[in-house]
Formats: sequence, structure tokens, C-alpha cells
Amino acid sequence: MKANPGGYIPPKDVVGRDELIQRLWRILERQSLILCSERRMGKTSIIKKMIAEAPKDKFLPVFRDLEGVKTPLEFVREVINDVYEYLSRLGKATKKLDSFLTKIGKTKFGGVIELDISISHWKDLLTNTIEDLVENQAHTVILFWDELPVMLYDIKKNNNENLAIEILDTLRSLRQMHSELRMVFTGSIGIHNVITSLKRAGSTNDPTNDMYTEEILPLSPEFAQELAQRLLDGEGIKTDSVQATTKAIAEAIDGNAYYIHHVVDQMAKRKDQGVTENKKTVDEIVNTCLTDPLDRWHMNHYYERVSSYYTEQEQPLVLGLLDILATSDQPIRLDDLFNLLKSRIVTEDKEKIRNILTLLRRDHYVSLMSDGTYEFRFPLIKRWWRMNRG
Repeated sequence: MKANPGGYIPPKDVVGRDELIQRLWRILERQSLILCSERRMGKTSIIKKMIAEAPKDKFLPVFRDLEGVKTPLEFVREVINDVYEYLSRLGKATKKLDSFLTKIGKTKFGGVIELDISISHWKDLLTNTIEDLVENQAHTVILFWDELPVMLYDIKKNNNENLAIEILDTLRSLRQMHSELRMVFTGSIGIHNVITSLKRAGSTNDPTNDMYTEEILPLSPEFAQELAQRLLDGEGIKTDSVQATTKAIAEAIDGNAYYIHHVVDQMAKRKDQGVTENKKTVDEIVNTCLTDPLDRWHMNHYYERVSSYYTEQEQPLVLGLLDILATSDQPIRLDDLFNLLKSRIVTEDKEKIRNILTLLRRDHYVSLMSDGTYEFRFPLIKRWWRMNRG
């Protein structure tokens, strides 16, 4: 097995996710699913493994990456193309969709509708298309939609909040109408960020409250070390102790498979120099990558996304809280955290700070401990934040 940082990982090479995937199938037998996690935890690799290994006697999985989709009509066209491709293989037609298109005086070429169709029709197009799919399938249909939150964010930004709300409401209505329909939402930003933004704009409902939310966690130490060892073996990398080196890799990057691939890839580049890797060289590689001016690990994302996820008034408070937590070697009580923040920023609104900490927990920056203290959730991100924020 070769290191492949950021590249496509074949389902057979996805390590340590079998138990999780079995749990996800059990959830999908009863309801739809939101997969959330910090970025680079392998959500896309997990759902592609699920699709490749789906029980054919139970489920019909349909996958679509929605990144780059910026209007409801573009979204509907992607769905139509997927449904048309599947039904064509069965020799079946999209009867409801075709009937609706005839009604409004439009036609379809293959699976593609005319580009000048009115945006007001997107909801009927979507409903008829999904109903065509469900009614022509004997098994439970699962629509795996990767980057759906990014699509909704772009629609909100480029059009208006109401369109994003309508899409979520329409999808919820379809789930409620068809007991044999499931949806799986994943993305590099959480669906909660979009819903929070929509609530600020006046939306009062929760259009995903019928879906189960499952967090994708890092690999366990056992599987993180297994992945590291398989990559070291595949690259033919020498170590002074395989066990110590794989343990150092797993601990240094919090069990994140994406960064395990990166670390071993850096080792592979030095193989011809005769380097024997060990715990010390792992730490050197991680430090070098965390301070890389080209930011090949894309760590600056954790700073940049603050301006996207939080309001202009919240941003100084968010950065202040994260700066304090990044420089503390111990978890911090809320009262102490609030007082430390007040020494940097003028604020007396403790309840607002409590609410921001809740959002920071949902965005995977912060953990709330059982004793009520707060700390940076992932040591690797904390390490980067401390280095780059001084």
C-alpha cells in the first residue's frame, strides 16, 4: 500500500472503518443520516466504500458530489442525470418527470433538461424525478450527497436564504412522503453552519430533525498504527523500531488517516538519502509541515473559515477564545476563560461567550470536558494554532 495524500483511496485500502460502516447501515435501515466531522477525517472515502460494498438485496446507493452547484436548477439537473442514467439501464422511463415537462412545454434530451427552464419549477422537477426513482426500485434508495452544505451555502450567498430553506424543506418533505427513501448528507462544512445562518435570517424550523447525526472520529490508535505500518511497508521505509515509529505517527497527527499518508509520503521522499525513521524524525516532519509556507496540509483553513462561519461581531471573540485555549496546557473553566478573554477584548456578555463555545464545539475546535472545563479538541490543530498565531 502506497502513500497517497489527498488522492483517491480504493475501498479495499480504507482502514479501520468496517465497524463504523456496519453501524451506518443499521441507521440507514430506519432513517436518513448526516455525517459530520472535522475535515480530512475520510467522510468521502467512507461513503465510497459503503457504495462499493452496499448490500444489493437491501439498498440502491446513488452518489453525487455537489461541490460547484450554485443554484437549485443546477442541483435538480444533477439529480435528473443520475436518475435517468439508472432508469435507462433498467429500460424504464422517468414518467412523472416527462409528464411534468410536457405540461410546462419543455423537453428533455437524454437526461438533460433545457437550460432555459424557469427557476420557479425546480421544486416540481426535483419531486417528480425522485418519485420516478423510488417507484421504479424494489429496494431502499439512498441518495449520498457529498458537499451538500457547501451547495446550500453557495445558493444562500448567490441567491437568497429562502431558496436554501426551500431546498431543505423540500428534501425533508420527500423523506416523509417515501418511507423507502434515505438521504446521506456530508460535507467539508457542517450542515449546522448553514442552518444556523438560515436561522439568523429568520428561519424558525429545523429541516433535518428527522435525520440521525453521526460523527466521524479519527482512527483508533490500533488502526492508525496499522495504517502507518502498511504504508511504511508499502514504501519500503526503514525504521529503527516499526512499533515505536508507527505509534509516534499515530499520536502526532491525532489518528487522522489523511495526515498519516502525508507523513509517510515525506518519509518516502527521503528514503534514497538513507534516512532511518524514528520517533524523532516523525516530530521533525510534523513540525516542518505545520510551518510550511506553502501550507500543503491546508491548515490555514482553520483560521480562514472563522470569517465564513461566524458573524463580524463574533469573530474577535472566537479568535480570542481559541488563542487562549491554544496557549493553555490545561483545560480551562468557563469563568476563568471569560475573565482571560475580558483582559483582551471588551465584553461583559457571558451568555454570548457560552453560545459561541457551543458553536466552537460543533465546529470541532473545542471540547467540553465532564468537569465543565474547555480545551482545544485536536492536539494537532492546537499545535498549528499556537505556532501560527504566536
